[in-house]
Amino acid sequence: MSIVYVISALLLIGIGGLHVYWAFGGRWGASAVIPTTKDQKPTFVPGRIATIVVALLLFASSALLLIKAGLLTVLPISSTVTWGCGICAAVFGLRAIGDFRYVGLMKKVRGTRFAIYDYYLFTPLCMWLCLTFIAVNSHLGST
Repeated sequence: MSIVYVISALLLIGIGGLHVYWAFGGRWGASAVIPTTKDQKPTFVPGRIATIVVALLLFASSALLLIKAGLLTVLPISSTVTWGCGICAAVFGLRAIGDFRYVGLMKKVRGTRFAIYDYYLFTPLCMWLCLTFIAVNSHLGST
């Protein structure tokens, strides 16, 4: 299972890096990652601080995963790490289910550029990450 944890952690780090890139003005990929209405209007415009916070949370979730898997030993596996992994599983699971409008499995708005990426990439990735966090908490017990 270690390879699954490493791949997932690298994905989280990479996605966190993309958020840092976007926070400081990068444009590559930005047009496909914000949900849009049917007439292609963004549902929200993320600010720099919010984007940096998301990046930091992604980096932190990567660290939690590696700590819980025993692959990063800077901190001991504790109940805080276990709870953190549980929260990550819940967040990614809820994101995969969606908001019943624009994102996730239950979205109503389909056919937009975002919706296509969401269907084929973002939602499956969130499901993968959810299951990875569930697995790491299950395999190594909860302390």
